[in-house]
This record gives sequence, structure tokens and C-alpha cells, in this order.
Amino acid sequence: MPGRQELPSTLRRSPEKAQRTWIEAHDSAVETYGEGRRAHQTAYSALKHSFEKVGDRWEPKEDKGPSDAQAERGAGQRATDTAGGVDANASKQHLYERARQLDIPGRSSMSKKDLVDALQKASGRRTAEAREEEKAGGSRRSKRTS
Repeated sequence: MPGRQELPSTLRRSPEKAQRTWIEAHDSAVETYGEGRRAHQTAYSALKHSFEKVGDRWEPKEDKGPSDAQAERGAGQRATDTAGGVDANASKQHLYERARQLDIPGRSSMSKKDLVDALQKASGRRTAEAREEEKAGGSRRSKRTS
């Protein structure tokens, strides 16, 4: 199954259902479009209907549906910026709670757009940190086994 080998690290740290959603959408897209960027975009689009990126992983959304303007427009339309997995269509209160969960400073005075941007940046930072930890852990493991 190609999707299992292509599974992004953020999804490896996510619930099994999120992994399954991405893999099934990816594999179907590979059959339709071939391997590459379009298959990955299709898989993420399917994932974002039920999951949102929180920190370095994907968590179930409260309400299913498109997560940003790009997802609302659908495939075949001119691409617009995405919110990087943040559910930009969620309520301001929900975004505030996610910002609180990630301990984002200044969240109480942020607008909805500012919360989306801050969540996107915080998630990106946490993902980068988690990947660095994985690399360091992998090098430590290989040193122990040699």
C-alpha cells in the first residue's frame, strides 16, 4: 500500500482513523492521478474534512466539513492559501481553546484571523521540533545498536 510508506510524520503521531483516512484517499488519488503532489493534496483535503492540525498531530474536528477557503472551493479551482490544517472555519471560541491548549501568548486579544495564523505557526514549530526529536532519537538508537 503506497500510502502507508508515504504517511507524513504528523499523521504517524495521530489517531489510527486519521491515518486510515489519509492512506485511503492517497491510494485512491494515486490510482486516478498517479503518485505525486496532486495525490498528497487530495489526501490532505480528505483528512481536513474530519481532522484539524493541533501542534504536531491531527485531532478529530468537532464538526465535519471544509477547513478553509481552498477546501470549500474544491479541486479543479485556482489554488488559494490554506490554513495549514488549522480549521479556519471553526468558531473563534474553538480557535481560542486550541490556542490555549498550545499555550499561545496574547491569544485573548487576537482576532479570529490572528488566532488562525498563530495556530498555524505554533503547529509548524511543534512539527519541526517533533521531527528533530525523531531524528535525534533515530541517531541515538542507531548508535546503541552498533
